[in-house]
Amino acid sequence: MGLLTGRLVAEFELRSSGDLFHDMFSTKPHHISKVSPQHIQGCDLHQGEFGVPGSVIFWNYAVDGKACVAKERVEAIDVENKSITFNVIEGDLTKEYKTFKVTIDIVPKGEIDVVKWTIDYEKLQESVPEPIKILDLVIKITKDIEAHHLKA
Repeated sequence: MGLLTGRLVAEFELRSSGDLFHDMFSTKPHHISKVSPQHIQGCDLHQGEFGVPGSVIFWNYAVDGKACVAKERVEAIDVENKSITFNVIEGDLTKEYKTFKVTIDIVPKGEIDVVKWTIDYEKLQESVPEPIKILDLVIKITKDIEAHHLKA
């Protein structure tokens, strides 16, 4: 990848079901604000239906206490392989990144499932930082969802 493009990847071992995690992001993303309210303040459907590729979802979230917004198009949902891809089309991230794509994969590893977050991006200019804060955010959300599912 060039100077402006990059990829960040994080993996998190789940003690709960990968199916539940995949289902929350694919068909019930509006529930995430109830599970992780300090990080996600809202999730609204702007076009289409939850769980359907092509749908547009609007997120209200916080990074380091700063309120942010993102409008994402659901690019792909693979139920069999438990994979979801979102493409950010509007919002705070588009001020610094020309492209910003997030893929969530549930990867079985022996007896456990692993959540693999992949962020592919293209910065608008070299001075833009790597989106480490977004990667940190999704890890915090993952931990909140995991804690919720373990309590249920």
